[in-house]
Amino acid sequence: MQFFGSAEISPSPPVPTTSGNNAHMMYVFNRNGVCLLYREWNRPLRTLNAQQDHKLMFGLLFSLKSLTAKMDPTSAERGNLGVPQLPGQGCSFHSFRTNTYKLSFMESPSGLKLILITHPRTGDLRQSLKYIYNLYVEYVVKNPLYTPGAPIRCELFNTSLDQYVRSIA
Repeated sequence: MQFFGSAEISPSPPVPTTSGNNAHMMYVFNRNGVCLLYREWNRPLRTLNAQQDHKLMFGLLFSLKSLTAKMDPTSAERGNLGVPQLPGQGCSFHSFRTNTYKLSFMESPSGLKLILITHPRTGDLRQSLKYIYNLYVEYVVKNPLYTPGAPIRCELFNTSLDQYVRSIA
C-alpha cells in the first residue's frame, strides 16, 4: 500500500541526509493535540515536565500553522486552522532552524502531526518523515490491537523507528 506517493516500506527508505546520530527527539500528535508518542535519543537537558513540554510543542505548531496561513500571499482565504491540509494544498511550513536545533514537521491528511528535532545542520527530512508516517501506518494503524487515539505502544514500530532515525539524522 502506498501513502504520499512513496513505495512500500521495506525496499528503499530515503537516503540519510547526514551521518551519525543527530536526532534529539520526536513527537507524534493527533489532530486534537494529544501526544501519542514521544521519543528521546539525544536530549542532554530537560527543563520542563513531559506534559508542559507536549503542550508547548503543540502550541508552537499551532502558532506556526496560523502564521503561515495568514502570511500566504497566494490565497484570499486566511486558512481554516481546524482542518488539516493535504500535501501541496495551501501554505505550510516544513522546518525551521535555530543555532542549536532543527525542527522538521509533517502533517498527514488525517491530522496526525510528526515532529522530529535534530542537529541544526541536518538536511531536508520531508521524505524521512513520510517514511516514518508509512511505518506508523504499517505497524500501528494496521495493528488490530491498537485503539486509535491511544498512546503508541507497539514494540515493532518503536524498534523500526529507532533504527531508522538513528540512520537518518
